[in-house]
Amino acid sequence: MRINIAQQSIIDKILERDILKTFKAEKVDLRAMLKEILLWANKFVPSESGSVLLDDPTFSCKEKENAKGTPLCGVLYFVACFGKGSSALADTALPVNVGIVGQTYQSGKPYISKTVKEDSRFYSGIDRKTKFRTKSIVCAPIRLKGQTIGVIELINRLNGIAYTKNDLTLLKIFAEYTSTLVQNSLDAKMFAELSMSDNLTGLFNDRYFYSRLAKEALTARKHGGDLSLVFLDLDRFKEVNDKHGHLAGSMVLTEVGRIIRGTLPRESSKAARFGGDEFVVILPGLNLEKSSEYAEKLRRSVEDYTFLRHALYRGAKPIMLSGHITISIGVASLRANVKPVGSVNEVRDALIRQSDTAMYKSKENGKNRYTAAEGKIDPTEATGKKDS
Repeated sequence: MRINIAQQSIIDKILERDILKTFKAEKVDLRAMLKEILLWANKFVPSESGSVLLDDPTFSCKEKENAKGTPLCGVLYFVACFGKGSSALADTALPVNVGIVGQTYQSGKPYISKTVKEDSRFYSGIDRKTKFRTKSIVCAPIRLKGQTIGVIELINRLNGIAYTKNDLTLLKIFAEYTSTLVQNSLDAKMFAELSMSDNLTGLFNDRYFYSRLAKEALTARKHGGDLSLVFLDLDRFKEVNDKHGHLAGSMVLTEVGRIIRGTLPRESSKAARFGGDEFVVILPGLNLEKSSEYAEKLRRSVEDYTFLRHALYRGAKPIMLSGHITISIGVASLRANVKPVGSVNEVRDALIRQSDTAMYKSKENGKNRYTAAEGKIDPTEATGKKDS
């Protein structure tokens, strides 16, 4: 029996949910496990066709949730399926309020339809797409932490036998297995992300930064797009540590991280702590002008912020640093500042050099400002020789 599985990009989208709180180090191949789930479900309840559908937590939905907390709009992706025409279903999105599957998803309750032609909830659009004739369906919701996240369904029990309550009970067990697999995948995903995070600020760390910047440089080269990098360093940060102590300094870094995270211009923008009191922001798709506008916005946000508004410990008074913490920023972009030659890592490092050099010019020119890099450097030259 051939099981058709959704592309990894769909699986990645489905795992963009914030439910998990436990951690497991092992990597989980959700695509392979979903295939296994359907194989076993079909062994216990032999059917002509079957599917696992999972919702898209990134889907923008303005409508309110129902009483069970299930969105009234959104989509369910066919992430695993078998049967006639199922190859056309993998990656297909179905609105959550459509058909028997939609009814099961929104109600959070299992469902049997012994004769779909007599069932007003049945949606024939999928049959038209697959050239398959649905006669009967059994569905069970897949739930995670009290929320419905998908549906597992089997269609047309073999040998013309009607689906029974026992079949439904078995399918509910496989729905629970699916839920566990999704949870384990989420746990593995979070563990991987934690290994890429800076413990103090919650931003990404330098390990992630180098990897991500290389990836974005490759994407920009492949599609002819632009990529900018903002490099910033706190001004007079040593004075904070010397006067108020390292705990105060750590709190300032945490608050700067929060400001950066709150000003990111796009979802694709990624911020990281580069080391010490240095931070970097990756801006895919933004040119030097737009990135400079962002840099100025970020500079003002830090300058206008009152740091250490809360006491560091019980009995202490808030320090209330206003106007003292500022940042010096350097901005560079691929198109404006890096020649289109060399390896991806060489291009990445050249972009870092350009933005870092621009940041030091901001320091030299009085601090609390941004400087856009000038000229282009050759990534293949170790010294980064510049053309004006």
